[in-house]
Amino acid sequence: MIRHTASLHHGPSGRDVAAGRGTDIAPAPPVPSGPVSISLTHVDKRFGDNHVLRGVDLEVPAGQFLAIVGKSGCGKSTLLRLLVGLDRPTSGAIAIRDGNGAAAANTRIVFQEPRLLPWASVIDNVAVGLRDGVPSSEARREAANALRDVQLADKAEQWPALLSGGQRQRVALARALVSRPGLLALDEPLGALDALTRITMQQLVSRVRRELGFTAVLVTHDVSEAVHLADRVIVLDQGRVSLDLAIETEHPRHHGDPELAGYERQLLEAILGEA
Repeated sequence: MIRHTASLHHGPSGRDVAAGRGTDIAPAPPVPSGPVSISLTHVDKRFGDNHVLRGVDLEVPAGQFLAIVGKSGCGKSTLLRLLVGLDRPTSGAIAIRDGNGAAAANTRIVFQEPRLLPWASVIDNVAVGLRDGVPSSEARREAANALRDVQLADKAEQWPALLSGGQRQRVALARALVSRPGLLALDEPLGALDALTRITMQQLVSRVRRELGFTAVLVTHDVSEAVHLADRVIVLDQGRVSLDLAIETEHPRHHGDPELAGYERQLLEAILGEA
């Protein structure tokens, strides 16, 4: 039996953000609040003859930051797509539940590319992340709050083309956070940034996550990034979890910390198959 209780929100139908119009229609339905827990039971995923995930069992408690690392083609992004409902497992069960044990649907994802609407202002791009039926005045207020969370309040009325790459990615993060998701999925969101901007964004993601308390799942090729951000890192190898490592260093963390370097070494040994 396959139980998948997460869904990806694709933006409001009650507001025409791109055209700058708003309609105060029916009250917005309630959404699950607070961090969610994730349970995967014997999850398999095949694409024809390609067996990508092989019987993955995984429990992620509410509020945990989980990072997934491994070689290219090991199934990292496939697993993330299953979690946010962009794909379905071939067999097995995925359950995402709120603190009351009810099925939770407030899931958001941030991709490597910001995917902003070039014809909409920054604040309207953020408002796209709100659920259906939010009045336009409330949408702009919530979007402004999300921009403050990512330190971009002064860019609210600018066009995306005028922003730097790091600023555009912060807008994408604000769009994902504006609805206060129970689960935030991050698919290599910092991979296209330069080294210094990437470190700044890592610090931002870490701070926002600690303040808002959502459950987070990060896919990354960068083990340094994984240990800097995550409470726990799993290594995927040929569709299976080959290492499950708790990162016990307190937050906030600092690059160059020798304790973090020890965790990085363990992960690299597991990924590269070294004894």
